[in-house]
Amino acid sequence: MYDWSLRKLVRFILLILIFITSLFATKNQEINKTINNSAVAFIYHRFGESQYPSTNITLKQFKTQLDYLEEHNYNVWSLSRIVHAIKQQKPIPPKTVSLTIDDAYFSVYTNAYPMLKAKGYPFTVFVNTDPIDKGLKTHVTWDQIREMQKDKGEFFNHSLSHDYLLKKQKETQKEAVKRITNEIVQAQKRLDKELGENRIKLLAYPFGEYDLETKKIVENLGMIGVTQTSGPLGAYSDLQALTRFPISESFASMKSFVTKLNTIQFPLHSVSLNTPELSEKNPPLLEIKLQKPISRISCFLSSGKRIDLKWIDEKSFKISAPKPLHGERERYTCTAPAKNGKWYWYSHLFIIATR
Repeated sequence: MYDWSLRKLVRFILLILIFITSLFATKNQEINKTINNSAVAFIYHRFGESQYPSTNITLKQFKTQLDYLEEHNYNVWSLSRIVHAIKQQKPIPPKTVSLTIDDAYFSVYTNAYPMLKAKGYPFTVFVNTDPIDKGLKTHVTWDQIREMQKDKGEFFNHSLSHDYLLKKQKETQKEAVKRITNEIVQAQKRLDKELGENRIKLLAYPFGEYDLETKKIVENLGMIGVTQTSGPLGAYSDLQALTRFPISESFASMKSFVTKLNTIQFPLHSVSLNTPELSEKNPPLLEIKLQKPISRISCFLSSGKRIDLKWIDEKSFKISAPKPLHGERERYTCTAPAKNGKWYWYSHLFIIATR
């Protein structure tokens, strides 16, 4: 009788240990899933064009960044490859980064392309097609694009004329939908004709601006939308609002670059606002619900000024700027330390003034 009871007790203890081990394994898998399925995309515009400091990166800065990626064994992927992995829910290896370029200025071909080619790195360029069709010397040509395409360059839609792809103040909703759709569709036709069709169609919003109607248009056209809002990519990404970290002379220090390389996504459950449009309530209130608790979260405005954070429960919090937002654009950005030197990062764009 005693032996039988002892065997039952041992079995019970073993079952408890197995359950606890499984529980911790599941939590660790969830943490690793978040870390290992995050990637980072950077956005550049001009290279070695010092007369445009707000959109330019010096060649020395760019070389230093590329050398860092090589020396630290980063996986440099095209943006379309990362998007494909996200859509198919396939794993993204740690230390994966994408180098993207908007506008297809001539310095992409003369300055950036040789450096990328020397490293054997893929790169993604978003093209507004009108300047190229008009033969503007500020931009690359179709032949130069085809040359870069042979050396791991991929080229996607940045609209026809680089117009704002959201409703303007003097437009009706119907007029806006017609204009925005034409900007996207006509540019895509030119890209397909000159370069052949891509299996994935990406659109980078000019100026990074969009609204709910624009997202709906992009989704109905079977396209992926790409913004200029800071943040890593991964399983929690909105496929009509993919995030990228802008890089320019003023924001190209290696400390900043390395910090952004080490960002991962917040495990988002939901966000109360799914558009950057500023409602009548200013400052806007943003509520964020997480899939798991995260400690030591701090939130900031673009200026770096801290925003008060109020917890709703252990997985939900709300933030609001202390004063009404001004200017054309503003961001709420939240960060928190994660494991292995990583940082959780989430940014939400607000468009304050429309055209």
